[in-house]
This record gives sequence, C-alpha cells and structure tokens, in this order.
Amino acid sequence: MLEPIGSVEEFYAHALAIEREAARCYREFQAHFADRGEEVLAGLCGNLAHFEQDHYDLLARQAKSLALDLPELPAGRYRWLESGPPESADCRLVFEVATPRQLLEIALKAERGARRFFEWVANTTADGRVHELADEMAREEAEHVQWVSRALEYVRADGVDWEALLAAGGGPGLAMGGERRLRRGPSPGK
Repeated sequence: MLEPIGSVEEFYAHALAIEREAARCYREFQAHFADRGEEVLAGLCGNLAHFEQDHYDLLARQAKSLALDLPELPAGRYRWLESGPPESADCRLVFEVATPRQLLEIALKAERGARRFFEWVANTTADGRVHELADEMAREEAEHVQWVSRALEYVRADGVDWEALLAAGGGPGLAMGGERRLRRGPSPGK
C-alpha cells in the first residue's frame, strides 16, 4: 500500500511527472496520426499535448516560485507505452501495429490512471493544500478522460467514423475550452 502524499513537494513531483509524460505522449500520438492522414485525431492529440505542456509549465513555475525541493521519482513511474528508455523498440513497435482506437485506449487508460491517482491523493492526504491541488488536478484529468472517451465513441474498430465525429462537434476543436482553464491553473497560495 502506498503512503499518502504528505507534502506539497511530493505532490508537485508526481504532478510534474504525470504532466510531462502526457505532453510527450500526446506529441508522439499527434505526429503519428498526422503522418497517417488522421487529421482530426492529430488535432485532438495536438490540443491535449498543448494543454498538458502548458499545465506542466505552470506547475514548474509554481514549484520554482515556492522554492520547492522536489523528491526524485523512479524514471518510468508514469510511462504510457514502455518501461525502458523512450527510444526503446517497444515504443516504435506499438506505433507500427496499433490502430487509432488502440492508441486512444492507451491515452484513456493513462488519463483514467492520472485521475484515480489525484482522487486518491485528495482523499488520503492530511495536508489541506495538497488536498486542494489534487482535487483540482483530478477534475482536470476527468475532463481529459471525457475528451478521449468522446473521440473513442467515433473511432470504429476498423477506423474512424469522421462524419459522425465532426457532426458531433468533435475533431481538432474537441478539446477546446481547456485552454481557459489552463490559464487559470491551480493557485500557488493554496
């Protein structure tokens, strides 16, 4: 059983690792989909990569302004695709054989895992500030779960039903609205 997150420093270390990995993977997914002409999915992943990177940058600035001494975490703790170095063959193989649906399922699993982690932190920490930060992060991850889930509704096992996705308001704009939330970000004084 994991020990509850008991300090702001420990919380920021985990949050930064989760956001960094999400931004990295969404950039890879964006490039993969763009290379294969899957423009709607490339747009969604590009938007999510942008949001994750912006959130990572915000958290990093807050940690720096608070002069936090962040603990080291195991290198592969939050990896989406592999447990070895990012350039490992496992990752390249996944992109060679995975369908768009399978890649979105990987993203959904990671987003759900992040949401569960932040919910667990919010429910187990004794630190009120960590609780607030974790609760906000859990809400943000829940939005990401919704965006990826919505995209998955329109990705058939044999490909993407673009007409249905676009008719439902999906596509590159699917994740819009999160940009305003990111600008707001968690307040460093809480």
